[in-house]
Amino acid sequence: MAEHLTNRLKELREARGLTQAQLAEAIGVSRKTVNTVENGVFVPSTIIALKLAAVLGEPVEALFFLAE
Repeated sequence: MAEHLTNRLKELREARGLTQAQLAEAIGVSRKTVNTVENGVFVPSTIIALKLAAVLGEPVEALFFLAE
């Protein structure tokens, strides 16, 4: 079975009361980038993943994980 990267980005973003636009601005990307990462369309670079984790106050492993 093929593995793919999945995430809890939307859940954690909403728990902190942030919109996609606010999160995008905080890490220096477009709202569409945040949207495509949340929906699993785009796999973020390590830099973006680390920035997301920092803004959301979570380790990267809490945001992203492999799923079958």
